[in-house]
Amino acid sequence: MKSNMSHPFGPVPRRVVLTLAALSAVLVFTSHASAADPGKIVVQVDKPGAQISPNFYGLMTEEINYSYDGGLYGELIQNRIFKNAPRGARGRRGGDGDTAPAPAPTIPHWSVVNSDGAQGTISLDTTDPINTNALTTSLKLNIASVDAGGRVGVANDGYWGIPARPNTTYHASFYAKGSDGFAGPLTVDIESNDGKTVLASATVSKITGQWKKYSVTLKTRQLEASVSNHFVISAATKGAVNFNLVSLFPPTYKNRPNGDRVDISQLLAGQKPTFLRFPGGNYVEGNDYANRWDWPRTIGPLEERPGHMSPWGYRSTDGMGLLEFLGWCEDLKMEPVLAVFAAYTLNGQSYPDEYARFVQEALDEIEYITGDVHTKWGAQRAKDGHPAPFKLTYVEIGNEDPAGGRGGQPATYAQRFPLFYNAIKTKYPNLQVISTVRSGFGDRTPDVIDEHYYMGFNSALNNAHMYDNRSRTNSAGAPLPRIFVGEWATQTPPRAATPKMADAVGDAAFLTGLERNADLVIMSCYAPLFVNINPGGQQWATDLIGYNALTSFGSPSYYVQKMFYNNKGDVVLPISLTPQLAPAVLVPAATDAPPAAGRGRGRGPSAPAQTMFASSSRDKATGDVILKVVNAVETPQQVQISLQGAPKIGKKARMEVLAGALTDLNSIAEPMKVAPKSSTIDASADFVREFPGNSVTVIRFSTK
Repeated sequence: MKSNMSHPFGPVPRRVVLTLAALSAVLVFTSHASAADPGKIVVQVDKPGAQISPNFYGLMTEEINYSYDGGLYGELIQNRIFKNAPRGARGRRGGDGDTAPAPAPTIPHWSVVNSDGAQGTISLDTTDPINTNALTTSLKLNIASVDAGGRVGVANDGYWGIPARPNTTYHASFYAKGSDGFAGPLTVDIESNDGKTVLASATVSKITGQWKKYSVTLKTRQLEASVSNHFVISAATKGAVNFNLVSLFPPTYKNRPNGDRVDISQLLAGQKPTFLRFPGGNYVEGNDYANRWDWPRTIGPLEERPGHMSPWGYRSTDGMGLLEFLGWCEDLKMEPVLAVFAAYTLNGQSYPDEYARFVQEALDEIEYITGDVHTKWGAQRAKDGHPAPFKLTYVEIGNEDPAGGRGGQPATYAQRFPLFYNAIKTKYPNLQVISTVRSGFGDRTPDVIDEHYYMGFNSALNNAHMYDNRSRTNSAGAPLPRIFVGEWATQTPPRAATPKMADAVGDAAFLTGLERNADLVIMSCYAPLFVNINPGGQQWATDLIGYNALTSFGSPSYYVQKMFYNNKGDVVLPISLTPQLAPAVLVPAATDAPPAAGRGRGRGPSAPAQTMFASSSRDKATGDVILKVVNAVETPQQVQISLQGAPKIGKKARMEVLAGALTDLNSIAEPMKVAPKSSTIDASADFVREFPGNSVTVIRFSTK
């Protein structure tokens, strides 16, 4: 479900926050457990249950919080084809914050650099487009005068600064053409914002009077990493020069052209995700027809990609296009989970006269991903640089389509879903089709249903049991669709840009419930994934990974995901948990807000009925028994662990523990304030272990 909230750039879709726990009153549980009377966890090692899907844990992504542009996508230049709308009387700016007023409207993220005594101006020029669909507007620099040794140029401030790292090679490119007698040379550099320090520089010796692409390499030397820099193209002679598609790339992950940031990619790779749900989220729908995920406009050369407005109030370059998403999957060894545009936009409009067209566009998109080079779209993918097809198993029809309609518009998913389902199953019978609603999908039954849950702390604990008693079959005994928990998170007020330890504990409790019910739940992914933590960079809280232009960090919830992803196991082991705890008491009695109507719901009483959670699985490759335990109270809890039916348990076990105060946050300044600690512990088939307060623990027992 979505609603609109006020935003300076217009209506912005808002996900439903299901239930909220007040963190202004710190959560403190009381308990009377003691070492003499511990609780008990019993794992039945010799009675394996449901198989855990190989794709159980993955990533969900969309363009929100500057996730791609200004985030994962490596491009450092903001407004590179000059399509961002001019805004007011502003000086040089970073994101949405102004640093100084200017006497006239400016071109976002671009400004003039003049040395003393030199004069120049910039303007937008549409008189000589490079092409008619994307590079239609250029930046014109008019140089009126330059004293000897001086310069006039254009500067770009990037996404809250241009990062400069020591001993690093950057690749810059741009289209340019000279006029009014200008023939070059041009100096291209990265320099400090005050212009006093040039960090890397290169020269283009000659510029012609026709549009031409120029490329240079910029290399920094030993220096202190910084972000208070801008990118400058300047000249020392009079005349005029136009620019378009100005680009600057640092080294990318696995050196992929037009690729991704290395540090963020390394954080993701550490999770070992198995799938990527893309391109959204709201991003697949767009606020209106013109700004939907129009995938054919995101492939091919960057020169042919016009970009579009994302639903979150800023422009997307579409540099992160369909093939780049697939390359991201390839780099991290993930399988794509494709959401197709389902003829419905966030302004509540559906397009019945064009249903057939959008169904065909979805089939074409699937062919682009999976078709061989003898198909139309497989050949296009090969032309774009990737002859080999990609594996695809799951296709989702739309995103969060409201079963009851929206904004006075009637519900149409029941009419649209069967059209997509029939067409996809006819051409691709082995594909699994995902519905975005639990009911109201018409006369075709989906293979999988996508459910979304955003929860407060208490609700996350209660929702650890939400699937325990969910029906697996209908009244006739036929299997019901399996579940994909495609968006979920614990979001405890006051919500920060990234999750705090309280959120991580709630997340871990919820995940134990998903693992225990792996016969029903086949995939899950946290959302949102990314946030640029600079002022103006965030539209939604909370988010798993935070970053600025220079560095990134994982939240406590990120480390929970990493611990669970890396210790998934292949088969569920039955587990019982009977801690000898007094009933949980909230001090003071903070409560979650009432559940909101919509996709997900808060379940159970406001105060959680349980404060310790566990799940267990077995890794077939190693034989390890994996135990995950969440202590959601402040007091350490002693628990007797009994591994029943195991022919052998090693004397030593490997353990990871994530613990901290409920309000603890990671940040740029303290990226590892909350992080797992690994150790080796004594173990046996029956022993007592104390679990720290507010903690998440993973123990791997050897059976060899």
